[in-house]
Amino acid sequence: MELDTFLVFLSIGIGGILITGGLIFFLQGNEDIEERMKNYALYENLPSVDLDQQVGKFNINRFRIRINTVLGALYSDELNQKLISANWPITVTEFLLIKYLGTILVFLISLPFVGNIPPPGRFLPPIGVAMLAYIVPSWYLTKSLRNRRTKFQNQLVDVLILIGGAVRVGYSLLQSLDVIVEEMASPSSDEFRRVRREVELGLTLKQALLNLSGRMVSDDLNLVVTAVNINTQVGGNLTTMLTAVTATIRDRIRLFGEIRVLTSYARYSSGILTLLPVIVTGIMFILNPQYIGRLFEPGWILIIPGLAVLGMILGNIWIRRLSKIDV
Repeated sequence: MELDTFLVFLSIGIGGILITGGLIFFLQGNEDIEERMKNYALYENLPSVDLDQQVGKFNINRFRIRINTVLGALYSDELNQKLISANWPITVTEFLLIKYLGTILVFLISLPFVGNIPPPGRFLPPIGVAMLAYIVPSWYLTKSLRNRRTKFQNQLVDVLILIGGAVRVGYSLLQSLDVIVEEMASPSSDEFRRVRREVELGLTLKQALLNLSGRMVSDDLNLVVTAVNINTQVGGNLTTMLTAVTATIRDRIRLFGEIRVLTSYARYSSGILTLLPVIVTGIMFILNPQYIGRLFEPGWILIIPGLAVLGMILGNIWIRRLSKIDV
């Protein structure tokens, strides 16, 4: 594809995005902003806007609210829960726009670098790169969510020790959450601040703790929440219960640490064996596209890269299943 043709397509794509954004912003009236803000109070990651100051002038927060209002059909409870759990300050609509528009732009930008490979092989590398761009946001969200949950898991024993100490000196369970908010680092402080806010807004402590358990998805946290809720219902010595739960979680953490060390070689090997062919192929496309492009010419030769991709996927899955140990 010639450079001029590519620039035309790129200009059309960017122009369409800008025109759409402009229409979304300017064709919406100001009189229903307050109503739309109330409707989108469920979008916890949206910023608050002072309507008296923002009406009549451009503001990025108002623009975000308009985008989320117009494209509200893209909303997903499951994805919204993931964004909140990962503590990402964007909404479902914004995440999906980044994902889709990024895929289109990466496809357009990669077209001039293909070379003179005849079609349909000419479009396979850009499609592959675009598919990678489509996958990356979801992969990064999952990775961020997993890292945050792991960090919360590592802080759980310290949280229980602080709660137990606060209960011993006479604090109630709800008052002990203030100690966690003040003394612990993120994400524990952020999550228990959310629990406290939910209780202040009218939820019971039981429901707020269940919501926390749903965000962090931890077996140890489920154990803590179940024990606390049972103690709240039937009574008993809360300090003794917290001490027993803390000891149990410590033993579980030590066991899982030993298992993770024993299976680390298999996990890293699967990642290296999966990424290495992809990286080498990408380097070959940059250094000598004519040479590597023969693999994507029409005909039976397309079976080779297809089988290579299938083999990498199956091998990765098999290695990870072998290294996964349920306790």
